[in-house]
Amino acid sequence: MLRSIATTGRGMRAMVIANAAGAALSMAFSVAGLLSPGLALPGGTDPVTPLTDLYAQAYAARTLPLGAVLLHQLLISRTGRGLVPLLLVCGAVQVADAAIGAASHNPGMTAGGTVLAALHLGLAAHLSRSVRGAGSNGLPASL
Repeated sequence: MLRSIATTGRGMRAMVIANAAGAALSMAFSVAGLLSPGLALPGGTDPVTPLTDLYAQAYAARTLPLGAVLLHQLLISRTGRGLVPLLLVCGAVQVADAAIGAASHNPGMTAGGTVLAALHLGLAAHLSRSVRGAGSNGLPASL
């Protein structure tokens, strides 16, 4: 039986904690955006419009469930099944967030998306490289 990835080596544990913290932070920003949609605006100079509200709601609609599933897989799941594909999806979402932030001249969104993409994709790559005789879940048999 596979052990939880959170109980593996110190380096892996640090990567898991960083990814979990990133997911929780992203979820917190999402909730903050729902409560105050102007936070999504670069520099807070533009007025909040119905489209700003819609953006905050759409952001929360994908961030909260993805973050919750990622936190579950990282911290609670005992098998790690599906973690690599989930990390790839979360990483791709953060790459898109960084690109949107860059296009809209929002340095916080650009930096946050870039850092979170690096965390998620880095852990996915690490897990994929460490596979030796593992099943289709991408985790080594020794975990």
